[in-house]
Amino acid sequence: MSVWQPRVLDCQQPGGWALVHCRQHFLTDSNGVLFPREWLKKQDLPVVAEHGLGLFRGDAVYLLELDQLQDMPGCFWQGLRQFMLQGDDDETFRVLSYAAQISTWAADHRFCGRCGAAMQQVPGERAMRCGGCEQQHYPRLSPSMIVLVTRGDEILLARSPRFVSGVYSTLAGFVEPSESVEHCVAREVREEVGLEICNLQYLGSQGWPFPHSLMLGFHAEYASGDIVMQADEIEDARWFSVHDLPPLPASRSIARYLIDVYVARRLGQPEPVLPG
Repeated sequence: MSVWQPRVLDCQQPGGWALVHCRQHFLTDSNGVLFPREWLKKQDLPVVAEHGLGLFRGDAVYLLELDQLQDMPGCFWQGLRQFMLQGDDDETFRVLSYAAQISTWAADHRFCGRCGAAMQQVPGERAMRCGGCEQQHYPRLSPSMIVLVTRGDEILLARSPRFVSGVYSTLAGFVEPSESVEHCVAREVREEVGLEICNLQYLGSQGWPFPHSLMLGFHAEYASGDIVMQADEIEDARWFSVHDLPPLPASRSIARYLIDVYVARRLGQPEPVLPG
């Protein structure tokens, strides 16, 4: 059984542990990110919302959402991306990812998009309901694809202007309404680098909490075409040998997993496991 079990917990119940979140940052200290909940509530923090998240190693965990970053003695704030890049505890990162996405969902649905009335949390359910028109909203996921295009011992990697300097990664994009993921892969590759692909293979998925994506990962083989980069989206794209790769994405990311799996297969090495 997983040590993390999402649950809708009653915030009126005392006790448990709590995370403190603000703008994709979490409060932490030398012991980690979980603090005694009742102790936190005595610290005069600018809490604007509270959510019962679930059970972590059997203990109740809640989320305290702040409207601004606030200093506390012995504590510091760390961004969710830093936890992803530096941490080696997949279960803890899953809890933080879940908390960040619940926070985003609740903040984005404070008011009804249909009639403008205030939304309220539904007791015992992960939902926000409008008291005016009874419109109801659940946590949102945005499906997207991410693909490594291959050509024998070569892989296609690209750079976006938003990337860390020097890092190359796979291609990615959001699924459009009425579009299958398979059609999305072919369209995005065509749009971003001007290539046609074939032999699509699904490898796995990963929740991506920046802010609420579900990344569906693929390998695809090169079919035809020359690289033509999409203006304003792709800064550079080229073929790299599996024996000579540039700086790559973080090891916890599905982009890195897609690359590492293909390299392992070409070199006859053990395949990595996709981080949870």
